[in-house]
Amino acid sequence: MTAQVRPAPNVSLSLPLARYGLDVPLCLAVAVLLGWGLIMVASASVAVGEKMAGSTLYFFERQVIFVAIGAAFAAAAFVVPMRSWESSGPLLLMFALFLLVMVLVPGVGVKVNHARRWLDFGLFRLQASEPARLAAILYLAGYIVRRQASLQNSLKGLAIPFLPLALISLLLLIEPDFGATAILMAVALLMLFLGGARLDYLGAMLGIVSGGLAILIVTAAYRMRRLLTFTNPWADAQASGWQLTQSLIAVGRGEWFGVGLGNSVQKLLYLPEMHTDFIFAILAEEFGLAGVAVLLALFGVVVWRGFKIGQVAENLNCLFKAYLCYGLSGWLGLQAVINMAVNMGLLPTKGLTLPFISYGGSSLITACVMLALILRVDHENRLLQAGHPGVRA
Repeated sequence: MTAQVRPAPNVSLSLPLARYGLDVPLCLAVAVLLGWGLIMVASASVAVGEKMAGSTLYFFERQVIFVAIGAAFAAAAFVVPMRSWESSGPLLLMFALFLLVMVLVPGVGVKVNHARRWLDFGLFRLQASEPARLAAILYLAGYIVRRQASLQNSLKGLAIPFLPLALISLLLLIEPDFGATAILMAVALLMLFLGGARLDYLGAMLGIVSGGLAILIVTAAYRMRRLLTFTNPWADAQASGWQLTQSLIAVGRGEWFGVGLGNSVQKLLYLPEMHTDFIFAILAEEFGLAGVAVLLALFGVVVWRGFKIGQVAENLNCLFKAYLCYGLSGWLGLQAVINMAVNMGLLPTKGLTLPFISYGGSSLITACVMLALILRVDHENRLLQAGHPGVRA
């Protein structure tokens, strides 16, 4: 008897692409930014590291640790479903307020250069405004979804989320941290605009916010000095204009293709904060206009892909995910642009870092968590497109 051979079942060894993987351009852009950031911290901090700690690689070694911690926090954030982040919005808002209150308590908050912005955890100091602003954005994304009809049709619906945001802004200004306040309010207005708020109401709110920030500038002597210095730093180049003039010298020395990696002169203790807020000036000096163009392109990819992921989520009717992506992508892009503008003398000094590039644990770890949240939305988008039963819109 001849044995009958059963036909093999039609099993496909290929995985449905919609269900697996992450956004490649976004991941590559951030990977390049992180790697470039480590290189720039190593280069920019040699002199200040030697002076402060006796090691030219002191800040580079700590930045490597911060990258590792940021990756661990990002991995933890990525595995949490978006519905959990959405339901935790009010608790996260309370956590943000708690952090900002604790940092103002004498003996708890750390005061540096007349500003009380940090909580000391030994290995690094946590700048409370970073996780607090992230918590506020998560809360706001949830509010837009819960109260979208009210937001789109009434002034009250637009004003309600500004109450906790105003309280957070007040606590930030007490520290003081004007730059963080400006970023938070700008991102909030962007999210509310994309959430469908009426333009006339939004314009009125924008006027109120802008007027309030202007009053804060003119009523604080040090902010007015910064504004006047920004308009003409060369008028007092040896004192109040020193930092900006040295930054402009660094940017100018870079010309088209830079003086070469490691060959910056301004990092030799001429430019203050050369490895943190003003690391862009050192990058421009060493890599020139070509390097600046590449840096802008990389941040452009981050913002583009973040908004694209948000658009896909919105098309899938996942509105919380969409507004969260819009807010986080807008935050990263806006902070990068403001930092570069400050370094080039286009805006007054704000004390904002360059995301993924500047030295600093709080900003880097928060940026990594923001990236993880955007990638989590991308992951859930792919599962939904593939019809995965365990993911909800």
